[in-house]
Amino acid sequence: MSRAGRAAGEDYGIFANRWWVVVASAFGLIVSAGPINIFAFGVFLKPVSQALGISRGLLGSALLITTAVGTLANPVVGALVDRFGPRRVLMPGIALYAMGVASYSLMTSSAAMIYLLFALSGVFGGAQSPVPYAAVVSKWFDHERGLALGVAMGGVGVGAAVVPQLTALLISHYGWREAFVWLGVCMLLIAWVPVAIFVREPAAYGTARAAKRRSPDLPGVSARDAILHSWRFWALTVAFFLGVAAINGTLSQLVPLLTDRGMSMQAAASILGVAGLALIAGRVISGWCLDRFFGPYVSICFYLFPIAGIALLGRGSGGLVPIVGTLLCGLAVGAEVNLMAFLVTRYFGLKAYGTIYGVMFGFFAGANGVGPFLATHSYNWYHSYGPAFVWFQAALLVAIALFAPLGPYRYPAGQSMPALEEGAAAVPT
Repeated sequence: MSRAGRAAGEDYGIFANRWWVVVASAFGLIVSAGPINIFAFGVFLKPVSQALGISRGLLGSALLITTAVGTLANPVVGALVDRFGPRRVLMPGIALYAMGVASYSLMTSSAAMIYLLFALSGVFGGAQSPVPYAAVVSKWFDHERGLALGVAMGGVGVGAAVVPQLTALLISHYGWREAFVWLGVCMLLIAWVPVAIFVREPAAYGTARAAKRRSPDLPGVSARDAILHSWRFWALTVAFFLGVAAINGTLSQLVPLLTDRGMSMQAAASILGVAGLALIAGRVISGWCLDRFFGPYVSICFYLFPIAGIALLGRGSGGLVPIVGTLLCGLAVGAEVNLMAFLVTRYFGLKAYGTIYGVMFGFFAGANGVGPFLATHSYNWYHSYGPAFVWFQAALLVAIALFAPLGPYRYPAGQSMPALEEGAAAVPT
């Protein structure tokens, strides 16, 4: 227990180990909006469309609504995290998102009803995004912040691997309607329970928030100053937007790209699975590097990987070439969320972290639709993914150019609140 905790006469028992906060965050992110909206959705797509007699395009449009609403919700969620603390956002947010997913069981063939259900899920899904989890982990760690964020964010990669299997199992045993309900229950067990038990803020932050009118001086800049007056905010925002559009735009077309070249669907899907494993590795490796090397340099290195990976995928070669290309892209997409969460803390501090990161993450989430759009239209216009791959490599080079001039950290390790590194005292905010 920290000296601050002992001085206050507080005994938090198991909460004295701040790594439990990281573990609980990782569990929460296993069933976050990303794995549920993208990976579980793909498993539900065929049985739901067949049962209701609707097109897959209708469900795809509904998912686009969910993504758009979630993108708008992220800045709001971030502001709520800054105002009330991550725990008070996560506890109701997880429960409401689980109920939103379970409500998909009520779908009929009515397009209006489908859009309404998916829109409501998008609103609640904003609370089950990396934003509140990154905020609470960053407040517990300073010198080891990169690794802690990497481990926590690795939960998304685990979700990408586990959630589709869980979804398929539920559908096979209960049918798609009951599967949605059981998926909501699983979300409560996997996310809500660990968060309820372990996720707390360090005591200093709860105290500072309670006394905000008298002492607003948490380390960092205001959201207004960061968003309206800092070129670094927009440099990072554009760099991560371009990165996720390029990498996810490539990976989203991997299976059709390889099957067009004569590879079986099963073999192509297996290669895509390499990206999921690389995503987990990218989160942890990038976090380890961020604690030891200058963040923009780490970002540049991880953005060089997909440039090479896209080049390999565009060659048309077989054997190990597409596997290596997919691996390089997967490492980069795994690192991106971690890089963004870390660099926001170092350049803008923790004072308005939730709002700043929420706005940036909103643009980042929106880019998930831009890359696939460009890739599919490249194929429609030119009957080839080659032009899109050139666009994507150019976008990554622009992103690298934006990382290069960021300059020294404004809030390096050691300039956070004193209780951060002691990391024992916590308050259930």
